[in-house]
Amino acid sequence: MIKCIAIDMDGTLLTATQQIPAGNIKAIADAKAQGIEVVIATGRSYQEATFVLKEAGVEVPIICVNGAEVRSIQGEVLSSNPLMKESARESAMCLIENGVYFEVYTNNGTFTTDSDIGVSIMVDIFMSANPDAPLDKVTKAAEVRFNKGLIKKIDSYDFLFEDNDYQIYKLLAFSFLENRLDTARKSLIELEGVNVTSSGYENLEITSLKAQKGIALEAFTKANGISLKETMAIGDNYNDLSMMKMAGRSVAMGNADEQIKEQCDIVTLTNEESGVAKAIRDIL
Repeated sequence: MIKCIAIDMDGTLLTATQQIPAGNIKAIADAKAQGIEVVIATGRSYQEATFVLKEAGVEVPIICVNGAEVRSIQGEVLSSNPLMKESARESAMCLIENGVYFEVYTNNGTFTTDSDIGVSIMVDIFMSANPDAPLDKVTKAAEVRFNKGLIKKIDSYDFLFEDNDYQIYKLLAFSFLENRLDTARKSLIELEGVNVTSSGYENLEITSLKAQKGIALEAFTKANGISLKETMAIGDNYNDLSMMKMAGRSVAMGNADEQIKEQCDIVTLTNEESGVAKAIRDIL
């Protein structure tokens, strides 16, 4: 019997225009009504995640930034696993040397040094994954991250690596030049205490080794008296695999890469077809 459901956001719970379909919202509510613990497990920061969830009226605990931070349903920080400052600095230098754009996620917000590039990259990513989505709506959704202050523009990242008030949760890197990402990845995996994964072919997500969705989900279920065998994990990409491999029931989205689908128990509908709702209905 499933007692906990962990759900990824981008490409899973959300459509290309960053909306949560009504079917998904209702299915989550019905699962909670039956006493099932529902938790979001996302690469997003808490601020970015709650911006969308609150609009939809979804109130659940959140595993943020791939597990670098875990928040209660009230928003209380339950745990955090930041990168060591030196590891974060070395990772940033590696990305800069390879000409790869990146954003820095911290305990005090998310930062960029070039919001224009940030928007254009996000639009390209959304459109490549969902070519039939309306461009104007996708562009508007990408701009929200910057227009609503979810990502702050600064001139330099240097102070983030020097000021102890800022814990570095994640470096999120993007490039459509595959050779640049590959070169950067090879250097990054050599760094001490660093975990490198991705939520798409065009990005890298650099966190602490302890900041993984699977590790965070294991701690979350244990704290709630639930076994991983009684847990279902739903996702679409490589940063979801750590929790999918641990869960008793793993569900890949219909829009997931074939390699992801092969490693999961079930394949549901796509994110545009409310695949999360179907996966939940199947166990209810």
